[in-house]
Amino acid sequence: MAEIEEIPNNEQLEEEFSIWKKNTPFLYDLIVSHPLEWPSLIVHWVPSSSPTPYSADPTFSLHKLVFGTHTSDDAPNYLIIADAILPTSLAETNFETTSDNNIIPKVDITQKILVDGEAHQSAVEDVSWHLQNENLFGSAGDDCQLIIWDLRTNMPQQAVKAHEKEINYLSFNPFNEWILATASSDNTVALFDTRNLTEPLHVLSGHSGEVFQVEWDPNHETVLASSSDDRRLIVWDINRVGDEQLELDAEDGPPELLFSHGGHKTKISDFSWNKDEPWVIASVADDNSLQVWQMAESIYNNGDDPQGPSVDE
Repeated sequence: MAEIEEIPNNEQLEEEFSIWKKNTPFLYDLIVSHPLEWPSLIVHWVPSSSPTPYSADPTFSLHKLVFGTHTSDDAPNYLIIADAILPTSLAETNFETTSDNNIIPKVDITQKILVDGEAHQSAVEDVSWHLQNENLFGSAGDDCQLIIWDLRTNMPQQAVKAHEKEINYLSFNPFNEWILATASSDNTVALFDTRNLTEPLHVLSGHSGEVFQVEWDPNHETVLASSSDDRRLIVWDINRVGDEQLELDAEDGPPELLFSHGGHKTKISDFSWNKDEPWVIASVADDNSLQVWQMAESIYNNGDDPQGPSVDE
């Protein structure tokens, strides 16, 4: 008979935490711990060409974060903008040679945006910054709402019920400033044009379970990938929407379904495109597996371009 795993009590947890804290100087080059009033389901670094020097000490730099709150009962939810003040390589030298430096790496909350009845009515599942407009970002939540925010007004710029079930992820296209994709528990990925969110441009159907993540290929404008509870990571090419198919091919999915990776035995936890090596993807799953893979060239190459779809198509 298998042993039942013992759940540590509070005293054991405190002892383990004390040991961990004691060993942090040996385990980390940098660690910043910032307590939150409420837990957050999401966190993202705000894209920037380069970090801003910290005015009080140029050996530190200022990075921006956005995260949310996951409250209980009737407490309001917020999207929160924060500054993360982190040391540069120069600051590392200062730490070694100076004992009276009173500037420490830290996180400062700079802006709280109320998520009220005009915006999300339940937990925010994901936020994503617009890659070409520093004032815009999108949020998606359990209320099926896709909302585009403008920091200049602190108000939703656009809002739409984008899916019939929870939206778990959204991703802005890195090449086209108007296009974004959403992943939902309704088993689909939807493509939207931010100039008109009324209806999706197209809905990608191929997963048999909730879709938890969607990411655009950083090297090809028309290619994106999505991962699902069905243990599949699907690569899509929206340039192939509407292509004619043989009846046998149609049984495997729509023409835009380029490739389905089935190498994991359980739900895929996360995946990432390799920007420096086209078509290479790393994926991890709950089965304790890490896989780095690249589909065969014959799958994505139409014969005209060995690199596959062009960003200009």
